[in-house]
Amino acid sequence: MSTTESFTPATGNAPDEGPQDPSLRVVPAESFDVDPPYQPREDAFGEGEHPDRFLDRELSWLRFNQRVLELAEDESLPLLERARFLAIFASNLDEFFMVRVAGLKRRIAAGVAVQAASGLMPRDVLEQIWRVSAELASRHARCFREHVVPALAEEGIQLVRWSDLDADEQKQCKKLFKARVFPVLTPLAVDPAHPFPYISGLSLNLAVLVRNPKTDKEHFARVKVPPIFTRFVPLGNQRFVPLEDVIGEHLKRLFPGMEILSVATFRVTRNEDLEVEEDDAENLLKALEKELLRRRFGPPVRLEVEEDIDAHVLELLTSELGVTEAEVFRLPGPLDLRGLHGIADLDRQDLKYPNFLPSTHSLLAPVESASPVDVFKALQRSDVLLHHPYDSFSTSVQRFIEQAAADPQVLAIKQTLYRTSGDSPIIDALVDAAESGKQVLVIVEIKARFDEQANIRWARKLEHAGCHVVYGLVGLKTHCKLSMVVRDEPDGIKRYTHIGTGNYNPKTARLYEDFGLLTTDEAIGEDVAHLFNNLSGYSRNASYAELMVAPDSVRSGLIELIRAEVAHHREGRPARIRIKANSIVDEALIDELYLASRAGVPVDLLIRGICAVRPGVPGLSETIRVRSVLGRYLEHSRIMWFENDGDPAVYIGSADLMHRNLDRRVEVLVKLPVRSAVEEVGDLLDLAFDDGTAGWELGPDGEWTQLRAADDGRPLRNLQEHLISIHRHRRRARARRAPREG
Repeated sequence: MSTTESFTPATGNAPDEGPQDPSLRVVPAESFDVDPPYQPREDAFGEGEHPDRFLDRELSWLRFNQRVLELAEDESLPLLERARFLAIFASNLDEFFMVRVAGLKRRIAAGVAVQAASGLMPRDVLEQIWRVSAELASRHARCFREHVVPALAEEGIQLVRWSDLDADEQKQCKKLFKARVFPVLTPLAVDPAHPFPYISGLSLNLAVLVRNPKTDKEHFARVKVPPIFTRFVPLGNQRFVPLEDVIGEHLKRLFPGMEILSVATFRVTRNEDLEVEEDDAENLLKALEKELLRRRFGPPVRLEVEEDIDAHVLELLTSELGVTEAEVFRLPGPLDLRGLHGIADLDRQDLKYPNFLPSTHSLLAPVESASPVDVFKALQRSDVLLHHPYDSFSTSVQRFIEQAAADPQVLAIKQTLYRTSGDSPIIDALVDAAESGKQVLVIVEIKARFDEQANIRWARKLEHAGCHVVYGLVGLKTHCKLSMVVRDEPDGIKRYTHIGTGNYNPKTARLYEDFGLLTTDEAIGEDVAHLFNNLSGYSRNASYAELMVAPDSVRSGLIELIRAEVAHHREGRPARIRIKANSIVDEALIDELYLASRAGVPVDLLIRGICAVRPGVPGLSETIRVRSVLGRYLEHSRIMWFENDGDPAVYIGSADLMHRNLDRRVEVLVKLPVRSAVEEVGDLLDLAFDDGTAGWELGPDGEWTQLRAADDGRPLRNLQEHLISIHRHRRRARARRAPREG
């Protein structure tokens, strides 16, 4: 296939923006409501006692993205996976600036910014963000140019610039430009008759300086690199050149009769946080759709330019865009390495993680038949704790919903949806259920950041099919992961419930690590039924037997459990706290953990992203240990584990330990009802905190140290690869048993 034939516009998301998969959502951006200053307990920390006991959340996030970058730098990882981590780092940093930095700047400008819990003033935080993020961006560019690109070339994958092309390749690109790219381009001049054009957020642009040979006047023009084409142009034989290079070398066709003086790429990041406040559901939809259009025109918060950009052009850009010197990132080209997702997707399995096919959970796996297991009969025998992506989502949760939709005994299905895929079988099953006459209630969170447009579309589709669609409670995002099936059985009505830590998204379920509980427990079913009534009607029941529900009882419930561990320890009974979460920022909970540590309770925290806890500080947190695991899968599950005098109380659910989750979202934590599930979660935590497991460890100074090898030089255990190995072994063992049992 010729280069021109293979170079076709993408469908859906622009290639240079990357596919909508979890790799672009390693750390979802936080809410930007102003958090009230934290007031410590009067009996806990007196004025001036450990004033710096909280690490800064913004700087902690940057250290998280540094850990992502360290994966890209890790030469022991498959090469294309390293390229993908470079793309993930880039998209993470984009989102951080679009939301976190934009929110901080907005609060400073409005005069409502307050001193952070870390003790830093807002402008101090902003200055450190500029410094640290600039250092990381330069390190990211060096990793790409000096390590990943040469390593790819050794494997026959060449990312080249225009000057590296031979005559035939240049001829191919010229043909491509003339036939497909040139018709799409629109040069925008800047002069008294042409105002400075609007530069859309995250678009890649060429800043072109031209001279009129007749008048000797210089002029500036902007050319947008079309996002509908692939970011790296395929030349054949796994050679690629950036699209902006192809455009830059053919600018004479855009500016005939003009002399091209200089060409440089630049990119603007804008405030893309949404501000929507509407009470009525239909008005909320319309307001959100309007706000999505406004998002494109948010003020700039960062300007990335090629390091050799003309000084006068840079001065023009900074002046017109209104950015400060600190907000300008001068980097070696090419800019916008999100396009490396396309390179990482190349069909080179030898340069990727070995394939892993999730297996059906043993309690849901057929033994004597090729037909799928009846999920309802399986759950009548036993609850099932699912661990994705090791346990298949499609043959468990998805099958649960699909069988419910087709089952004539099912009377109703109730479901929350926060993020789901564009071609979701979950959506299709709910539509089928409604069209067959079942009562279907769907709580759709249309304000899920950066998924708003997709969620609006699916909300309309569900409504048209006859589903009862509700947009949750005013002022709160519905973030909990719940599904309930009501079934008419010979002995009466029975509820089947799924409570998870991750979204109902079959695509991300293959890449996100999450837990989910399928249960027929009557108390849990009763609680979930009450919660759905709260979300869809006017009930405000805040009391639940087996659930903790934010914003009413998650923080207070966890504090009660932490204090119970302190009481157990003081009485000489077994006591320990282990928490796994994406982030921990809530000062009230952190202070309770500090008090538990002061009392001597061991506290282990497994935190993927932001961590405001300062561990290992004498007299404050000596028994607190903080670790982080990043890798092939995005660690996404939330676990709250309490020793409880040798009878562990373990909760899983949707809530991270942050203000937004505990105060401004509907979140659910469920207590695991069966010992086998408790033991499985305990085994996972044992592995994660074992000295023989690789990861990162947080020091009291806020710096993370990567743990890769033992003292004798042997590599440490990779947690995720170890779990893959366990599940492969179980699948092979089951396959060996099946012929005998059949």
